[in-house]
Amino acid sequence: MAEDLSFQQDELPEDRSLIIVDDDRPFLQRLSRAMEQRGFDVRSAHSVTEGVDLIRQQPPAFAVVDMRLEDGNGLDVLAELTRARADSRAIVLTGYGNIATAVSAVKLGAIDYLPKPADADDVTDALLAPPNSKAPPPENPMSADRVRWEHIQRVYELCNRNVSETARRLNMHRRTLQRILAKRAPK
Repeated sequence: MAEDLSFQQDELPEDRSLIIVDDDRPFLQRLSRAMEQRGFDVRSAHSVTEGVDLIRQQPPAFAVVDMRLEDGNGLDVLAELTRARADSRAIVLTGYGNIATAVSAVKLGAIDYLPKPADADDVTDALLAPPNSKAPPPENPMSADRVRWEHIQRVYELCNRNVSETARRLNMHRRTLQRILAKRAPK
């Protein structure tokens, strides 16, 4: 593994500044350490407010931003980064992906959109990918059942956890939805 890290460090540009914005503190700490081991100069934040403050202090060359944060949306962090440093390379991480937010992230300058939990190798590969290159297919893509479950969870959250409204929007029987929500996420 040490060979892979030295190889990737050779590919890093001169400016290795990276901010990571995620409200999942254990994940943030693990990813920060892993990215430091890969040669990045990492600063981290737990909220939209902290992320925007870090960008205003010193706009980074790279950013990894969670889509859903406790105090708002990661797209606000991306918008600030684009204003402060147009040549930055940012990726968005999310556990609740959908096409509309992916399109919004790309319009705001994100170069990739990865599902959580993403590992440090995937993040590094996305950040250092040549411009206009196609992303390789994921090694372990989500199963169809997991994609369905994620979509249901996303709609449920957008409906403020209202089961009846979620069932109506998904054109699903309320009791069927309740059974799905009571189960653990499929793998």
